Amino acid sequence: MIKVLFAGSPDAARITLEHLLKSQTEFGFEISGVLSNPPSAKGRHKDLIPTPVAAFAAEKGIPVFTPEHLDGTARDAISPLGADLLVSFAYGHIFGPKFLALFPMGGINLHPSLLPKYRGCTPVPAAILNRDKQTAVTVQTLSLKMDEGDILAQTLVDLNGSETCESLLIFSAEEGARLICEILRQTALQKNLPAGKPQKGEASYTGIIKKEDGRINWNETTAVLDAKIRAYYPEPGCWCMEGNNSLRILEARIFSGQTAELQKLECDAESFKKSAAGTVLAFSKSDGILIKTGDGILVVRKLQRQGKTAMDYKSFMNGARNFIGTVLE
Repeated sequence: MIKVLFAGSPDAARITLEHLLKSQTEFGFEISGVLSNPPSAKGRHKDLIPTPVAAFAAEKGIPVFTPEHLDGTARDAISPLGADLLVSFAYGHIFGPKFLALFPMGGINLHPSLLPKYRGCTPVPAAILNRDKQTAVTVQTLSLKMDEGDILAQTLVDLNGSETCESLLIFSAEEGARLICEILRQTALQKNLPAGKPQKGEASYTGIIKKEDGRINWNETTAVLDAKIRAYYPEPGCWCMEGNNSLRILEARIFSGQTAELQKLECDAESFKKSAAGTVLAFSKSDGILIKTGDGILVVRKLQRQGKTAMDYKSFMNGARNFIGTVLE
């Protein structure tokens, strides 16, 4: 039985951990401990909230480690577990040589991209933003350099342009757990990690996404805005200004209707031509709220005013008098 230390922090990693726990007996391994980021202060009262991975592991009675740094103190705390292998998904830190030396069988990392494309911390938003036709779920060996390890397993994923960061991360977490289980089964049988293949092709890198990155510029094309809203959902989210207050755009799609449909919604061609980008043109009960972009129309289907709860477009319009004609910025 292989002893595994699982390292991860966000909810997607929690999904992977949950699948691994259900499969550990069948595939010949045991999750002996969990490594996660420290609790963070959230809410009005700045309460310390554990990461989704740490909270889930604690509920299951698994030892949880949340050091600020992977220093000697952290290594001394984790070493008594006697873990054979480190399994990581979205932990948030690079593992140093002294830390990796704790694991006789080494370590593996789940990375949701078509490596070496999109190394770094935000590969899923990058694939959506760039409107790629294909991405991947990859399991690689852990190396001292970011995401440069050999590829142990990889599932190609076709993208149809409807994916959000959330939906693609959930799929990656579930598919990644399946790939990891199979690698751990082979490792248990061979008493060693299977051989991987070196990455081939030109590498690219992704960086941290900030709240300001989600600011909507209505002069951009509809396709760009659609991709941006999907890439940044649910965090950090896309937003614009409605007067002095922020307005989050949570779900949208490209308007594929014809001029005749706009006329039915009392939006004639001349007023459409004269209106500025960001103008709320019309409301369609079957489609959503139509907003002018740099080259067309975006249909907004879910949104959230500052300090309010998120609403579908119909509920929003029930309480949004005079919203039609508003110019969002």
